[in-house]
Formats: sequence, structure tokens, C-alpha cells
Amino acid sequence: MVVVMSPEASNEQIEAVVVRVRMTGGEAFVSRGRHRTIVGLVGDLDDFRALNLRGMPGVADVIAISTPYKLVSVDHQPERSTVVVGVESGAHPVMIGPGTFTLIAGPCAVESLEQTLEAAEMAKAAGATVLRGGAFKPRTSPQAFQGLGKTGLHILAEVREVTGLPVVTEVIDAADVGLVSSFADMLQVGARNMQNTALLQAVGAAGKPVLLKRGIQATVEEWLMAAEYVAQRGNLDIVLCERGIRTFETSTQTTLDIAAVPVVQRQSHLPVIVDPSHSAGRRELVLPLSRAAIAVGADGILVDVHPDPESALCDGPQALAGADVRELASTMRKLIPATGRHLGSPSPVGM
Repeated sequence: MVVVMSPEASNEQIEAVVVRVRMTGGEAFVSRGRHRTIVGLVGDLDDFRALNLRGMPGVADVIAISTPYKLVSVDHQPERSTVVVGVESGAHPVMIGPGTFTLIAGPCAVESLEQTLEAAEMAKAAGATVLRGGAFKPRTSPQAFQGLGKTGLHILAEVREVTGLPVVTEVIDAADVGLVSSFADMLQVGARNMQNTALLQAVGAAGKPVLLKRGIQATVEEWLMAAEYVAQRGNLDIVLCERGIRTFETSTQTTLDIAAVPVVQRQSHLPVIVDPSHSAGRRELVLPLSRAAIAVGADGILVDVHPDPESALCDGPQALAGADVRELASTMRKLIPATGRHLGSPSPVGM
């Protein structure tokens, strides 16, 4: 069950709902969206019905939802959400959601200021409005490059200052959420951490938009339940990212579940983007999979670009450079309008 508060509801009225629910032994989670506040309830439905929550000051509606992911479900919010990234940092705010197609691009790992800045300029020239770059890198091998850590965060902030692009970067430990939040415009939870509940709760409480990748062995319902963990801690600014799942096929790094995009868009109001770089793990497949993402109705793509992929310290074989980046830009200019959308541009400051 969810309680939908009116736009004019005061903090005191919201707290009154929470207190009444907790007095019955239930749990109440407040999530503040751009246009309204939702209180998600966990507990006995009969007890909640007896509370007459609909008659409380500031309450607009009370909705019973059967799905286990109540706050991110279309049952609670039929209209699709838009997430705005970069409002507070001085970058150009960017909208991710229906009606637009957003390119998020940059190096998989931050290696140096020069490398990150050059990759950011390449991404921006291709139409990217959000810069991705990893300062902390969870790797399969402990001998592989693990990222520059805090130094990488400083580099991303400096590149944002130069390019105006808001930054999304991964956080891999709940203890680092505060640190990463102080630099990033958007927090990424990677596939390896999709079911790390402590991390999900920490990023949910951080007050920054969240990019949540699907785990390589996760079902759609498990993915949406992970998003629910974030939403329950007060954050509905979540973008879901399909990045491929593990199947019997070995010719690609993972198998891109392109059908997951429309499936999730029918079950959740959250924006859904696709990561063609990590799903394939092969540069020559990134453009075809990007075209598929556009055609299927994804709200954007997350693409690796690097000025010199052959020397990249992380995932060089899947990174685009030079002519491939220009072809991606050309592809987007041609295909996106055909789907009734436009290539995402910065939203008006102050939205």
C-alpha cells in the first residue's frame, strides 16, 4: 500500500502519517519525487485500512499495490518519470526520461586528467550530455586496475568544470557514499552490487540521482526490487540500466536482454537505458546494439569512449574512438527523430 501526499502537504502532515502507521507496528518509507511525496507502507493491510489514512490532512490518495516493488511500480505512478541530473553542481542539468534520448559516455576508468578530458570532449562532440567515468573499479581479477579512487573523483570534478557535463560514477562501498556524493552528480550502482542492500539503502539516502545496473544473473523482478530498496530510503530519482545477462552464449561478454526495456517500461515508471559496451564487450557490436536500444524505445545509452583504446587500463576492447564515435553520433541523429524523440539536451536551469 502507498499513501500519496498532496503537493501542498507539509512535513508535519507527512510525519503524522508515518507516526500513525508505525503505531500499528507497520513500517513507513517516505520517498520525495519531483512533483509529489509518496509514503510506502509495509505491514498488515487490514490494520492499515482501519487507520483511515485517506482522511488525514495532506493525504491525496491511498493505493493498494499487489506488486512487491510498490514505489517504483506503474500501479503507484502511471505516468513515466523524468530524472534530472546535475542540478546542484554547476553543470548543465540534464533530463533523462520519456521524450528524449540521452547519451551518457566517457571512459570506463579515469586514468589521468588528460585522458578523461579528451574522452569527455569526444563524448560531448558525439552528443553526450552526461559524462561517465569510473574512479572506483570493482574488477573480476584482484590484479586488474582498481581505479584511482579519490584522485579520480577530483579529476572528474575538474573535467566537469571544463566541459559543463554532469558526472556519473560508480560507488562500490556503502562507506564511500558520502565521499562519492560530494563529487558526483549521479551515483552508479554496478551489476556486481545490484543486490548489495546496504549499498542500495545508502545511495537511496544520499539525495543524488541513482543509476542502477541490472545484475548479470538477475531477473527483471529482482532488478526492480533492488530499485525499491533505493526508493524506500527516500529517492525516486532512479535510472535503470540494462547491461546484459549471463546465458550459455560465449561469443559476447553477456547477452543483451533488449526485450527487458519494454518489459520494464510496462512495469515501472522509471527511465530505462542500455549499456551496449559492457553487454557485448566488443567494439564492433556497440553500434548495432545502440541502434537496437534506440529502436526498442530505451531512454538512452551508456557508452565507453577512450582516446586510445589500445592503451586503456580497463575494457579497451569495447571502447569507441575516432570514426566509431562519429558514426555513433550520425546514427543517433538519424534514428532518434524516427522514434518520435529528440537527442537529450540540457534542461533549463532551475527546473
